[in-house]
Amino acid sequence: MSRLPELLAELQRRTRRGMVLGLDRMREALASLGDPHCAYPCVHIAGSNGKGSVSAMVEETARRAGLRTGLYTSPHLSRFAERVRIAGVPIEEDALERALLAALEEVPLELTFFEAMTVAAFVAFREAGVQLVVLEVGLGGRLDATNVVEAPCCTAITSIALEHTDILGSTLVDIGREKAGILKRGAPVVLGPLDAAVEAAVTEVAAGVGAGPIVRVRVRGERGGRGERGERGDEIGVTRQGRAARIEGPGGRVVEASLGLAGAHQADNAAVACGIAWQLAERWPAVAEVLPEALTGARWPGRMERLTHAGKQVLLDCAHNPHGAAALAAALADEAPDPGAVTLVFGALADKAWAEMLRLLAPRAARRVYTCPQGRLPAPVQELAAIAPGDALTDPRAALARALELTPPDGLCVVAGSIYLIGEIRAAILGITPDPIIAL
Repeated sequence: MSRLPELLAELQRRTRRGMVLGLDRMREALASLGDPHCAYPCVHIAGSNGKGSVSAMVEETARRAGLRTGLYTSPHLSRFAERVRIAGVPIEEDALERALLAALEEVPLELTFFEAMTVAAFVAFREAGVQLVVLEVGLGGRLDATNVVEAPCCTAITSIALEHTDILGSTLVDIGREKAGILKRGAPVVLGPLDAAVEAAVTEVAAGVGAGPIVRVRVRGERGGRGERGERGDEIGVTRQGRAARIEGPGGRVVEASLGLAGAHQADNAAVACGIAWQLAERWPAVAEVLPEALTGARWPGRMERLTHAGKQVLLDCAHNPHGAAALAAALADEAPDPGAVTLVFGALADKAWAEMLRLLAPRAARRVYTCPQGRLPAPVQELAAIAPGDALTDPRAALARALELTPPDGLCVVAGSIYLIGEIRAAILGITPDPIIAL
């Protein structure tokens, strides 16, 4: 009889310990299991936004190049198994059971939820014989449980925005330094478009640990103007027109692709993914060859994802902070320029910058329905409605139904504000029985 339900219940129980940042416990746990995280090369990706999309693009590229891949991301949208993907698909139940048994019963100390999940992922990847793991940071970088990897093939920081300021610091520079804690001696670094002061701080951290070389993404004009930046040999220039992106890297490398992930911001993410892939290509040349098709084929659920439900188009996006909301608003200006055709379902956690997020998104939708994500305390729906008028329905499924009633036949229903809201709505639309929400 499978012990997976019992193990998942125990994993859920570990959430009561909350977050315990630091690496000593992780190192002790992994050592007791023979250091499974040392059994394969890794790419390590941090960032406030975009790290999941970049991870998906890099994994897609490596897999298309013939590598057996592992992908570790968080949080999950519907099922725990989404966090650990092997060869492009969520881990199978029997393999997840074995990995959780190791993390929960063979380790001689009680780990937190995220520590146990990360240990289980490392064990599963070793058992599966993967050739490359793409590892997304959970929170911050320096003290995140994933930061036990000592010699990554490449590291990347996609973006820096104000988030978790009680843990990571009150300024962008502070947060940038925390995320730069994943940089390692001798490991190449790819930086997405960063504020100048943040980039300087990250570069200082890199110099201090001996990380590099550093390659920086520079955004050019949308219609091919080269601009003043993106010309140096240590830079990646990116231009876009709609979903078409042209990415030019060091050594005359050029990738042109129609991106599979929607939104102007995905061109920046694609440029970071190219920077990582070009580093991997020094070991696996086929990685560079498949980049265009991989960028077109990459998918990342819940990020500008279109589904059809009750005869209407629904757009799901995990915009959960102002930086992400701004990217979604810009994407809607391109994809749904008439706010009269758009209905917004918005729900956020109370500890997020929900007022700023809503002020960015509300002008893009003529009708709004506010709701309460599960997990932690939600933003109060009546206060949301005071910012921009709309209906208030605390049950997310009822909110979706109401929004669909309000949406014109050829209109668009947009759901955003919390990753946990997206997970619940997506599961409802696709008929998935979800695992518990882990709102840490």
